[in-house]
Amino acid sequence: MITLAVETSCDETALAIYDSEKGPVGDILLSQAKVHSPFGGVVPELSAREHTRNLLPLLDRLLKNTGFDLRNIDFVAFTLTPGLIMSLTVGVAFAKAVAYLYRKPLVPVHHLEGHIYSVFLERPVDYPFLALVVSGGHTDLFLVEGFGRYTFLGGTLDDAAGESYDKVARILGLGYPGGPEIDRISRRGRPVYTFPRPLIDDPSLNFSFSGLKTAVLNLVRKEKNLKIEDVASSFQEAVVDVLVEKTVRAVRETGVGRVVVVGGVSANSRLREVLKDRSAEENFEVFIPHPRLSTDNALMIAYAGIERFKRGVTAPLDVNPEPNVPLQEFGKVWS
Repeated sequence: MITLAVETSCDETALAIYDSEKGPVGDILLSQAKVHSPFGGVVPELSAREHTRNLLPLLDRLLKNTGFDLRNIDFVAFTLTPGLIMSLTVGVAFAKAVAYLYRKPLVPVHHLEGHIYSVFLERPVDYPFLALVVSGGHTDLFLVEGFGRYTFLGGTLDDAAGESYDKVARILGLGYPGGPEIDRISRRGRPVYTFPRPLIDDPSLNFSFSGLKTAVLNLVRKEKNLKIEDVASSFQEAVVDVLVEKTVRAVRETGVGRVVVVGGVSANSRLREVLKDRSAEENFEVFIPHPRLSTDNALMIAYAGIERFKRGVTAPLDVNPEPNVPLQEFGKVWS
């Protein structure tokens, strides 16, 4: 079973061809970081424009690199939700065009589901497991009892972790995207500033990072001669503490001893380090994909699409993208 997968939920234009028996045939990704960098964040109109400009050339390049005949795909997988609506619209329209041209079925995929199963591109994980999805737009905890069987345990009440990284990077005068920049500069700093750990003692499994970002802003406005690397390190330590403590609490409450950590922030070196240490202390397993698979990519959409297609899930040609369908609801709609 072979699929062409399309991912355009935000500012990464990505395509992949994936064989369920042999694995990746080829994949290609074009980052828009340089386009959005002057603005310190993603500009939705520019993101949609870049997807429109780049999808067809990227498909041509992918087919030339692999020598693959697109007539041999069994279906087209695509990200339907969540994401920037204009970016999603471009990708969905492109997927529809390919499906119509080659008379192939369409298979919708939830972006977060793709992230969760990015780990499976490297190794299978036994069910049940907990999934911490942590990225620029999402910070969510799920109990995963099987494919399509998701229970939402908690999520961010305001800013996502990755979003707070981008905002703090702007405050500190660093580049975009902020996550890699803060991770890099933090290695030269020390966590000497005490920032709040929002909701860390709250019994829920929810997150909040808006107040933490404000605390960094207040410090920068108040004090002179700050060492940027120390501020970055202190901020990062606060984010990691919250993410890890909430995850450990979820392990204790559910009794599930396997944790999958996915999304762009899962590439953070400090988060990986602390999770490794805490998992040894608390006796649970942690599965984190290679950083290349942590960020948005089409291979993860292909893998989840194949699992959906195996279960008979397809979409009509008049399907429309949605900006934010909860993962647990998506499973009910498309199963």
